[in-house]
Amino acid sequence: MARLHKLVPILGGLLLSKGGRRLAGRHAGKLALATLAYEVWRNHREGSKAPVRPVGRPTARTRWSGRTAR
Repeated sequence: MARLHKLVPILGGLLLSKGGRRLAGRHAGKLALATLAYEVWRNHREGSKAPVRPVGRPTARTRWSGRTAR
């Protein structure tokens, strides 16, 4: 199950009030853009974590001879 953000209950309470619905209606585009930016940032952070390499013998590398293929 996905972990809910701490602000979800606050935003839910805000949208239940008449003033909160009016505010959300006026700023719907900005709220959607901010939500999208947050998701992109979070996915970027999760993707930037380096994968853990298994400890053991390092893989062999091919040597570069200095010549280019033609």
